[in-house]
Amino acid sequence: MDTFADALHRATEAALAYRAGAAERPVGRPVDPADLAFDGPLPRSETPAGEVVDALVAAAEPGLVASVGPRYFGFVTGGSLSAAAAADVLTAAWDQNAFTTVMSPAAAAAERTAGRWLLELLGLPASASVGFVTGAQAANTVGLAAGRHHVLAAAGWDVEADGLACAPPVRIVASAERHATVDRAARLLGFGRTAMVPVATLPDGAIDVVDLGRVLQAGPGPTIVCLQAGNVNTGACDDLRAATARAREHDAWVHVDGAFGLWAAAAPSLAHLVDGRELADSWACDGHKWLNVPYDSGFAMCAHPATHAAALGYTADYLPGAGGPRPELGDLVPESSRRARGFAVWAALRELGVDGVAELVGRCHHLARRFADRLAAGGVEIPAPVPLNQVLAGFGDRTDEVIAAVQADGTCWAGGTTWRGRRWMRLSVSNATTTEEDVDRSAAAVLRLAAR
Repeated sequence: MDTFADALHRATEAALAYRAGAAERPVGRPVDPADLAFDGPLPRSETPAGEVVDALVAAAEPGLVASVGPRYFGFVTGGSLSAAAAADVLTAAWDQNAFTTVMSPAAAAAERTAGRWLLELLGLPASASVGFVTGAQAANTVGLAAGRHHVLAAAGWDVEADGLACAPPVRIVASAERHATVDRAARLLGFGRTAMVPVATLPDGAIDVVDLGRVLQAGPGPTIVCLQAGNVNTGACDDLRAATARAREHDAWVHVDGAFGLWAAAAPSLAHLVDGRELADSWACDGHKWLNVPYDSGFAMCAHPATHAAALGYTADYLPGAGGPRPELGDLVPESSRRARGFAVWAALRELGVDGVAELVGRCHHLARRFADRLAAGGVEIPAPVPLNQVLAGFGDRTDEVIAAVQADGTCWAGGTTWRGRRWMRLSVSNATTTEEDVDRSAAAVLRLAAR
């Protein structure tokens, strides 16, 4: 215990120093991983734990990106709230396996309460099941797995017993601008790329409901419809109510990829963007995006808990509770040995409360619009509205050059994307600590570097 206390003390001091300086350190500058002091021969003898922590801090520090800070606008990710980050430290120290209740009653209680709070916050059915997964990739995979079970069972096929080899073909109907995790989920589940049927989009990137009807009409049979709350480039949300109604006409399973956009439901000023969300069959959402929970935090939610568990669960003689009448924690996720993700989520929701989450989401939307306005005033092309927290900015044929300059400068961090055949800078405002001053300072830096 003396060894652990020494190591934890050093780690805590390093963590506090990093968090205290994150707001003013260069957000991210290009670093060659080979230049970091991680490499070397595997030591033959033991090293005291405290010395290992010091070596880790020294090796990592030059290559850390200040994504926890207020001017990181990359990849639609927030930072980590104080309570959530502290809870994550405790989660590692407690070292609980959150697979069944008997393995950790505390982990089970935290996940079930946090799941209930999430459903309430997002306006989803209270009877839905919630699996705590790694992120949107896993959540989309779980949602499509549940959909696969449902539509094939309706066609008289037991996919869990008989696989897909001779099963009726399943179509996955999704926006032409869907997130790539949907395609990978389809591959992982054995559908393949040819099962994906694209639907045209409107000018803002939302799905064209009229074209959705045409696609559904053109191909009968088992169908999963994937809708989107938050286009990864523009932030646009599909018309969930109208699109779900079209899908129901064809007995399709409806899955909503709401990795970040589903959080709009928590803000009264933005909830209209995801009207009809409660009508779907399954939903994917990320905690390490707008909820500002540390990484390894996603939610796979399903309106049909028995279907959810049938698609994911399994039993073994040594696993008490798994596969029982009430879905266990591990019946709802792809992993068996996994950390107790619910502790950090419970802590974040307890810290913010309903009003705090609404304020966070609404404020980030306001700041994203402010960012777009500041850039537009400086002559930058803004090709799409800003309904949520995504801003696209264009600099003609110099866009990638400007992005590289911004990343090297370190005032803020922004990435790039390709949308409608052109390159754009993509800015995602998701951090709980970002202020108007941070946005103004970042916009000024972008304009300064673009002018240079």
